[in-house]
Amino acid sequence: MTPAIITAQKARVDFTVHEYEHDPAAESYGEEAAEKTGADPAQVFKTLVVSLDGKTLAVGIVPVTAMLGLKQIARAAGAKKAAMADKLLVQRTTGYVLGGVSPLGQKKRLKTFIDQSAQTFDTVFVSAGKRGLEIELSPEDLARLTQARFVALQQE
Repeated sequence: MTPAIITAQKARVDFTVHEYEHDPAAESYGEEAAEKTGADPAQVFKTLVVSLDGKTLAVGIVPVTAMLGLKQIARAAGAKKAAMADKLLVQRTTGYVLGGVSPLGQKKRLKTFIDQSAQTFDTVFVSAGKRGLEIELSPEDLARLTQARFVALQQE
């Protein structure tokens, strides 16, 4: 049981957990999750943590088939610049290991943005808090539980 799953349970939202055997040699955690769960890759979202203006952290949630647009997330957050956050800082702040960072149940709540493409699906998949574990829930529940906004986040 991960903090992400506990968060969804406590909120009493409808969700499904998908577990699969993680391959340490997989090049992309997100693409592996799509392949092994049988989900449409556009419906599987990765959780990325960025540093805004070198000061604060924020979360961008984008399809595994896309790249996070750093300009887009900076603009959405009202920052001048965004850069991928330091890996150790991400792990310390979220409480999750890379490849298993969930937007749900993080140790410290970070400002969160979800790519607007999530709204085209009834459900989306995000990490449930460890490699080989995905949680499927509605994009609206994901946004509510993370206090996120839907914005255009994909690199142009």
